[in-house]
Amino acid sequence: MKATKILFIGDSITDCGRLEDHDGLGYGYVRLLHDYLVTTYPSMTFQFVNVGINGNRIVDLFSRWQTDVIDHQPDFVSISIGINDVWRQLDRPEMEQVTPEDYNRIYIELLKEVRDKTNAKILLMEPTIIGEDPNSIGNKMLVDYVEIVNKVAKQFNGTVIPTNKAFINYLQSNPNYKLTTDSVHMNTKGNMLMATTWLRAIEDQLV
Repeated sequence: MKATKILFIGDSITDCGRLEDHDGLGYGYVRLLHDYLVTTYPSMTFQFVNVGINGNRIVDLFSRWQTDVIDHQPDFVSISIGINDVWRQLDRPEMEQVTPEDYNRIYIELLKEVRDKTNAKILLMEPTIIGEDPNSIGNKMLVDYVEIVNKVAKQFNGTVIPTNKAFINYLQSNPNYKLTTDSVHMNTKGNMLMATTWLRAIEDQLV
């Protein structure tokens, strides 16, 4: 049976130590998804490819899209990008920034490449959170980027993984537990919320 190849691309939240992991999956939501799928569907074969890179913004994905996505010819491509596009505006304002207009334009270019050069199904993860206060400056700035993810998903017949919605709903529930280690990078609970949100959105397409 041909393996179902699922490729994950993004920033440090996707990377999550993949280069230190002998399976190359890292220790975050990608690992949780792999372990869930291979144990829940033992008669199926899954090939996971994690090409997340710490610090990446959407401009960095553009520069490596051919080698890290198109050349793999995945069955599914799962994209999680946008946190650093906003966070750099807050912590590195001297950098050349990725505006919502830039983010929209580049996202469309990336998805055109997937549509035209692969048969992959497109899975777009909303950027998660910047700060565990739903009303933080970072979370307010993320709104435009989350809206773009939903808009381009419709344009390219992709599936949205509503991770921002899931995280904001959690934060608004007056929770007892944090989801991140530093307001952005996931702890184990944050990774679990990402994984379960992904599965609820896409599991029926995989099996």
